[in-house]
Amino acid sequence: MDRFTQFALAAALQAAKDAKVEQGGEDVGVVVGSGVGGIITLLDQQQVLLEKGAGRVSPFMIPMMMINNAASQIAIRFHAQGYSSCPVTACASSLHALGEAYQVIHRGEARLMFAGGAEAPLVPVAIAAFANMKALSASKREPAQVSRPFDRNRDGFVISEGAGILVLEALESALARSAHIYGEIRGFAASTDAYHVAAPEPEGTAIVSMIKRALTSAGMIPEDIDYVNAHGTSTPLNDKIETLALHKAFNSHAKRLLVNSTKSMIGHLLGAAGAVETIAALLALERGIVHPTINLDEPDPDCDLDYVANRPRFQPIHSFLKLSYGFGGHNAGLIVSRYQG
Repeated sequence: MDRFTQFALAAALQAAKDAKVEQGGEDVGVVVGSGVGGIITLLDQQQVLLEKGAGRVSPFMIPMMMINNAASQIAIRFHAQGYSSCPVTACASSLHALGEAYQVIHRGEARLMFAGGAEAPLVPVAIAAFANMKALSASKREPAQVSRPFDRNRDGFVISEGAGILVLEALESALARSAHIYGEIRGFAASTDAYHVAAPEPEGTAIVSMIKRALTSAGMIPEDIDYVNAHGTSTPLNDKIETLALHKAFNSHAKRLLVNSTKSMIGHLLGAAGAVETIAALLALERGIVHPTINLDEPDPDCDLDYVANRPRFQPIHSFLKLSYGFGGHNAGLIVSRYQG
């Protein structure tokens, strides 16, 4: 397995243990996304080819580098023979995975789904490419202070690696197994900027429409949302446009939202970001503690919402919206509420 698949399987094993899931079947599926998949394997085998010749290239290279290998290995481990898929929508991949898994269960095609994302992109060529397109921070600050979403002095994201896998299932299934329920998915929507392959559309139009459709699918109004776990990349364009989109989608309620960026503390996991950040938001929902957006020392005038700057907020949360966006203009939004059973 490539490193990204190892992350995915390790996370799935943790999720299964937490949810008391032991085996799969025809009604258990997997949706796990990634942005770049097995890039480590690809580069390693390219080096083998150059140094030792074609005959020494590993026969395992293809399955190891396939982006769908994470979903495949989880399915094999848990004998999950149901619906399986692998969204590849850059940094929106794992939130698309959660939304897709939710829809599969909602329409009755599965009882239980493993869903999320994994990424292991920390290789020199990927770091150089992101740096040269001015997406990464060039800050000379101490490393822990570099990711600073919504701050006036932000200049790019900090790339990181990891995985987040969640167990999604029909309520009856969770209750029958006495599983711990962290939250209830209420709605999901997706959209595409159709504007530019790497830059967000300046008015946030597709993001706004997506948020409104997510609310509609949840049967909710803007005032029902307490908290937004933002994409919050610490790039100049994303944070400004995301703030604008929240103003447009929530109108006067935007100022009452708690908004934070998990990336301020853990960096940007690319395709795995949405799932990992959803886990952070679920813990806020359960515990009533919204983690801070750290390093927000000098607020940007264009970023004028309550970003829970630098200190956690102890406040009951009833419903949250998780947002993710990816290169190519892909947007995803998931709404989760506290389970009222």
